[in-house]
Amino acid sequence: MTGMRRRDLLIGAGACLGAGAFGVSHGMAAAPVALRSRRTSYQFRDTPTQGLVSLADGAPPPLLRVRQGARAVFDYTNGLEDYSTIHWHGIRLPNAMDGVPYLTQFPVGQGETFRYDFTPPDAGTYWYHPHCRTMEQMAQGLTGLLVVEEREDPGFDADLAFNLKDFRLDDAGAMLPYFTPRGAARGGTLGNVQTVNWQNDPVHEVPAGGIVRLRLAATDTTRVYKLVLPDLPGRIIAWDGHPVDAPMPWPTLEAPLLLGPGQRVDVALVMPPEGADIALTGLLGYTPHRMARLRPVGSDLGRAAGDIPVLLPNPIARPDPAGAEVHEVVFGWSPDGSGVNNGLCGTYDYVFWSINRSPWPGDAVEGVGPVLNLAQGRSHVLRLRNESPNLHPIHLHGLVFKPLRSNLRQIPANYGDTLLLLKNEVVDVLLQADNPGDWAFHCHVIEHQKTGLSGYVRVG
Repeated sequence: MTGMRRRDLLIGAGACLGAGAFGVSHGMAAAPVALRSRRTSYQFRDTPTQGLVSLADGAPPPLLRVRQGARAVFDYTNGLEDYSTIHWHGIRLPNAMDGVPYLTQFPVGQGETFRYDFTPPDAGTYWYHPHCRTMEQMAQGLTGLLVVEEREDPGFDADLAFNLKDFRLDDAGAMLPYFTPRGAARGGTLGNVQTVNWQNDPVHEVPAGGIVRLRLAATDTTRVYKLVLPDLPGRIIAWDGHPVDAPMPWPTLEAPLLLGPGQRVDVALVMPPEGADIALTGLLGYTPHRMARLRPVGSDLGRAAGDIPVLLPNPIARPDPAGAEVHEVVFGWSPDGSGVNNGLCGTYDYVFWSINRSPWPGDAVEGVGPVLNLAQGRSHVLRLRNESPNLHPIHLHGLVFKPLRSNLRQIPANYGDTLLLLKNEVVDVLLQADNPGDWAFHCHVIEHQKTGLSGYVRVG
């Protein structure tokens, strides 16, 4: 930040407001939705797991639904003993509503309420999570899905949202350490209990012969999911919330879809008549693992692949590659570092990662400049270079980008906000810098983010 101290700016820009009544309105006078974080428990195994974090008692954070182009107001009250915020992952919103401590707002203390007020311009599948005490609160459960419904119903027969998340538990159901230095210095510390909406292999009834929209969001702190879709008529219809421009291949056991932390994919499936369950499968290594099932029920609707609705494109600015300025960004191991100071949001003694060979010193460190300065209103190419043997899902707040080329593979040219960089991969992405502000830019393997692989991009 320049011109004034970051904390002074944020105290002036963000207000703590009293929570309003629960409800959703799509009119101009949107009724605030009250959200409160709290400690809770949930039974994954024989004994309930204590110390989880949610916005509900004994249940995962709720699926939130709002309407494209309609004002959404959320009054977030922090019921935890530690500071917190809420970040609305993938939403193109005003910078002051982005939920990043010290960069866009001051952290929310226990018993305080912060009002998030924005109008989502894009329909699609998004999600929310804390950006303060991020590693702890996300690992303990505080990740939820946010669906922005189209202005007009596209006409699916069912719409299901699946929150894919691991938990790391011992045999008795107690939480194991969510952060390990060994994991942070490598691919991350994996959980050992895979869930869909906090459930193990849940069954969802869907209309027989109908077209199901299945929204899949990877909200885990570490795991890269290898997804296999059922052998049914269907297609991938959206990526990171946005309708696909380039067709995407159907994921199979031989060629699964990689979905890194932070990424989302929307799939349209034509259900068969009543009969056998339809499995959503993931691969653990090379071993298939059933994650959830769809159960066709009722009279056969008789729908076919030709009936799959076509999603209207979102109103994103289309960048022009001709004359776009190229910026190289290097992700890799860290040089010597003295720890990461996140102030009220926690500190880390370890530094393993860096951007442009400079580790992020912490959210609360003053005088830290942006990784990149992007001229507003211009098109830019970011050359994302992974100089490490580990995968990095790179997330850019407030903007969307389109992959142009990779040195290792063919990547469909579909807009998104999170890109999974493979080992030693270099990917050029194209964006239009149309949303002013300081936007967080980091790896969504949270252990990587919290040990140096983080920064921000300035658009102005």
